[in-house]
Amino acid sequence: ENPFKIQPDKLVVEFGASASANCYITTTHHGMGWEASQGAVDMVDNVQSLTWKVESLTHWDIKPFCYVITDQQWQLELQVTVYKRPDLVSISTVNHKGPMIEGRHYELQCDVQNVAPVRLLNVNWYKGQQLVHSNSFTDETKTPVNKKMTLQVSTQRVDDGVQYRCEAELKLAPEGPHPPPRVQSAPLTITVHQIEPDKVVLKVKEGSKVSLICTAMGNP
Repeated sequence: ENPFKIQPDKLVVEFGASASANCYITTTHHGMGWEASQGAVDMVDNVQSLTWKVESLTHWDIKPFCYVITDQQWQLELQVTVYKRPDLVSISTVNHKGPMIEGRHYELQCDVQNVAPVRLLNVNWYKGQQLVHSNSFTDETKTPVNKKMTLQVSTQRVDDGVQYRCEAELKLAPEGPHPPPRVQSAPLTITVHQIEPDKVVLKVKEGSKVSLICTAMGNP
């Protein structure tokens, strides 16, 4: 049976922040230490606990492990997730500028710049205050990446003046910060024009007098 433990056994650390964990053993041993690409600790033989500590964590794929030598060598890995909030989140229309036309379909694009890790990223789309769609990712890349997502929307006259926005959220629970890190785009306000008139078909007897009144309603 493994004679030692690490506390905490999982860490979620923002890139550039400090990190630490303790390795404990309850039996006699011939030496214990930490191996890591940052903060390695040389083996010592006269302690029952040993701390791994880094003042500024800058290795994205760090895998520290504590080792202990008794009658055999044991090792236990500390699970570390290094994250970075995006530098910028922005929303725009794709291949379109200016007012939109009622009843047509358009594409919105959300750009998330320099975020990590992408497998823990959720991109949330809001229409006003209503969440209308979310994107998640399976990419295991641990270093910062840029992501582009699109959303298809159709317009109605009631959408005139509505605001769309997108939000990058890092799902770091339960070990990560609460609430989770979120970065939102500036809102994109859409203008919807109505230009298609309603069509009315009337049946009239030949020779009858007809009076039609046309009322226009539109934006603008």
